[in-house]
Amino acid sequence: MISRHVSVVIAAPPEAVYDYLADVDNLTAWAAGLASGFTRDGDDLLAESPMGTVRVRFVPRNDFGVLDHDVTLPAGTVVNNPLRVLAHPDGAEVVFTVRQLGMTDEEFERDCAAVAADLESVRAAFG
Repeated sequence: MISRHVSVVIAAPPEAVYDYLADVDNLTAWAAGLASGFTRDGDDLLAESPMGTVRVRFVPRNDFGVLDHDVTLPAGTVVNNPLRVLAHPDGAEVVFTVRQLGMTDEEFERDCAAVAADLESVRAAFG
């Protein structure tokens, strides 16, 4: 299985970037897959996707910059998405690990490009 770390450096304090990403009310501003919105179901978020309803669950807020989240697909497959906010000499670095899993090479490249675009949206939120 291939993994790729997609990242962006943001000229803002890591704590501010983490707080922005951890606030689920900001998701639709930066996560294109949730652009149409979501509903809350306890600690989970439900979002409509081309595959049907997906369930998203983030790890609890923490002091380590960890924003990992599991996405449960309509067929029941759970995809773990590592997401971190790290201190960087120029502010913060946001790192999202994309795993190829069962995707074709073309699908994987498309997924990585989509994640990169999402991270650029995060950077844009900080000017």
